[in-house]
Amino acid sequence: MDQQPPGDRAAAGSGVPTPTCYRHPDRETGISCTRCGRPICPACMVSASVGFQCPDCVRQGSGTGHHPAAARPRTLAGGSVAADPRLVTKILVGINLAVFLLVSVRPALVGDLTLLGLAWDPSPPPGSVEGVAEGQWYRLVTSMFLHQEVVHIAFNMLGLWWLGGQLEAALGRSRYLALYLLSGLAGSALTYLIAAPNQGSLGASGAVYGLFGATAVLMRRMNYDMRPVLVLLAINMVFTFTWGGIAWEAHVGGLIAGVVIAIGMVHAPRERRTAVQVGACALVLLASIGIIVARTMSLT
Repeated sequence: MDQQPPGDRAAAGSGVPTPTCYRHPDRETGISCTRCGRPICPACMVSASVGFQCPDCVRQGSGTGHHPAAARPRTLAGGSVAADPRLVTKILVGINLAVFLLVSVRPALVGDLTLLGLAWDPSPPPGSVEGVAEGQWYRLVTSMFLHQEVVHIAFNMLGLWWLGGQLEAALGRSRYLALYLLSGLAGSALTYLIAAPNQGSLGASGAVYGLFGATAVLMRRMNYDMRPVLVLLAINMVFTFTWGGIAWEAHVGGLIAGVVIAIGMVHAPRERRTAVQVGACALVLLASIGIIVARTMSLT
C-alpha cells in the first residue's frame, strides 16, 4: 500500500521553511507553545485551557516545579509523553517483519494464518473444513501481520512508519496501540462479512488505513492544511478499487474505524476524556464483534 507522510503548513513553493520542534530539531511542526511561542511537535504538546504548552512552561507554571500535573506532561489525547515516541511503531514493524521472515522459511504457515471465512481443505486426511466460521477466530488477527510479497510488506511498513510515529506521539502508546489493533480488526471483520467465504485475505492494510483516517482527523484538529492528506487518501482509494488482488473491504473497514476512534481520541472533552475515548474504542470493537458473529451464523 503506497502511503505518504502527511503534509505540513508550509505553502508549496513559498520558500519559507517549516519550524522544527525546539526539543526535537528533526521534527517539523506548525504548532507553537501558547506561553513561550516556541514550536513544539505532537510528542511535546501538553493540552492547556487555550491551545497547547511545551513541557518546560507546564513545569514552570506550577511555581515550584513539583505540581503533579506539571511533573506528568500529557499528549494531545491525554497520554503520557514518552522518551521514545516511536517505540510501539518499531515493535509493530518488527512483528510484521518477523512473521514475514517466518512464513518465508515455512510457507505452509500462510494457509494457517490467512483470513479465511469457510473453505474445504482436502490436504489433511481425510480432509476438513476450516476458517473463521469453524471457530478459527485467531485468523482475524494473525492475518493483520501476514505478508507474502516483498512489495506488499514494503508499502505497508512504509505507511506504518510514516503515519504511526506522529500518531503515537500525539495519542500516547496505549491509545495508539488500541487504534492500530481495532482498525485492523475492523478491516478483517468487514472482509469476513463481504468477501467470498473461501477467499483468503492477508496484510496490515486495514490497520494502516486506520492510521491514515486517524491522521486526517489529527491534522484537522491541529488546523493543518487538509488538502495534502485528502489528495493522498483519494489516490490510495483509487488504487484500492482499481488494482487487482486487493481486499478493498479491509481498507474501507480500517479507514472507518480509524476515523471513529481518532475523533473520540482527540475531540473528547477533558473532563470526560477517558470515558469518551474508551467509548469510541468499545463502539468499534462491539461493531466488529457483531459483524463477525452475524457472518458466522449465516455461514454455519
